[in-house]
Amino acid sequence: MNPTQIVQRLTEVFGADAFIETLPDEKHPRVHLNADQWRQLAEFVRVDPDLDLDFLLCLSGVDYAADDKLAIVVDLRSMKHGHEFAFKVFVDRDTPVIPSVADLWPAADWHEREAYDLFGFDFPGHPDLRRILLPEDWDGFPLRKDYEFPREYHGIPMSYELDWQQKPTYPK
Repeated sequence: MNPTQIVQRLTEVFGADAFIETLPDEKHPRVHLNADQWRQLAEFVRVDPDLDLDFLLCLSGVDYAADDKLAIVVDLRSMKHGHEFAFKVFVDRDTPVIPSVADLWPAADWHEREAYDLFGFDFPGHPDLRRILLPEDWDGFPLRKDYEFPREYHGIPMSYELDWQQKPTYPK
């Protein structure tokens, strides 16, 4: 199926009101939706024989700080049919809760953990939601646009100012 046909199939089943926006003609064809629609839609696209989106390519977070929103972008592929399509799932920054899809696409396990770790998403239903890149006691979510990078962590300097006019010296 081409992206326009995928959008047509999704709107037949879920109705046009299920989507914030449909963008089949973009370079990155996708639909935008709210988190309350995500789980039901994900289950459908995974098992529908016409779509059969059985392979998760990527799940990543995006911060729309100016709009007070966060989103995940989920890129899926059908190994049988060869088509790809994306879903952008929006939530409020204050309550970034999106149902887990790790049971539908096992690769989502680590992708959701990364989105949790770096953006602060909560994925109810995830089998082991905990930090994957940062230590458990890390404060905040580094890929949010309002994140303030700490000057130190447990006494370890996290950043320093360089005089770019001087060549750095390193200990021997």
